[in-house]
Amino acid sequence: MKLGYTLIYVDDVEKTMKFYKDAFSLEMGFIHPSKDYGEMITGETKLGFVDHKTARSHGFQYTPISGDKNPPGVELGFISADVEKSYQQAINHGATSVSRPDKKSWGQVVAYLKDINGFLIEICSEIT
Repeated sequence: MKLGYTLIYVDDVEKTMKFYKDAFSLEMGFIHPSKDYGEMITGETKLGFVDHKTARSHGFQYTPISGDKNPPGVELGFISADVEKSYQQAINHGATSVSRPDKKSWGQVVAYLKDINGFLIEICSEIT
């Protein structure tokens, strides 16, 4: 078995995809003509976005995330050669700072943000 994709349920798929393109320099991939589903090009494992109406049609309950609340206990992690620059780029495109870039005791530089939907994002350097 392998991880095929991570899906995030959002209010506006197209707006979220544009944010991830601008804030994290990800390439936009497939977007359904209805704009209720889209994927970013992130390598073998896809990062996808699903609108709430489509997500609810699958017959299960979930708690939508909101930018004004604490994020859930899960994060998306992006590795960057320049964490400070990537962090500032994300802030400039609408991300909200959770913690500025900080060099950890194990040598990795790590910063945390919330995306425009309230999901937790980590930007970090490679672990050396």
